[in-house]
Amino acid sequence: MPHLFGKRIRLRAVEQSDLDIFCRWINDPEITENLLLVYPMSQVEEARWYENMLQQPPSNHVMVIDIQTEKQPDSWQAIGNCGFMNFDWRNRSAEIGIMIGEKDQWNKGYGTEAMRLMCDYGFNTLNLHRIFLRVFEGNERGKQAYKKAGFIHEGTMRQAHFRDGRYWDVDLMSILKTDKKD
Repeated sequence: MPHLFGKRIRLRAVEQSDLDIFCRWINDPEITENLLLVYPMSQVEEARWYENMLQQPPSNHVMVIDIQTEKQPDSWQAIGNCGFMNFDWRNRSAEIGIMIGEKDQWNKGYGTEAMRLMCDYGFNTLNLHRIFLRVFEGNERGKQAYKKAGFIHEGTMRQAHFRDGRYWDVDLMSILKTDKKD
């Protein structure tokens, strides 16, 4: 897949050289607080994940979220990743996930832009009809980004996620191809 370009970001394929930064991100509890990752991840495990991902169809590959560096406009910096999973091809549906791993890039709208770009790709290239996600109770920053990208709240799975010694609600949000305003 070629790069996907937004106004301020690009989405590109994961390279083996990205694994060190991914490992740093997924071993930071503040970054993974709103993800399903609960165990530390070694470099070896991350390399195994990468090799397994490459065996999957391209639609299941994670993409890196890059921004242009301020000092060198032709240079890009990885700030996160995103991708589709849990495809249901008969119903043209998939789940989407995102992680902004560079904390100094939080609250700048990059997550919203990445979600919009991924939805355009999902609807117009993969021919999806519905894209959904799960967002944990307390992740207000994520909920706002998803709403700005056009996702709507579908419902709540009560106490469906265990973290920090307690159960948390999980909200389901989705966007349909017909919801998109081009």
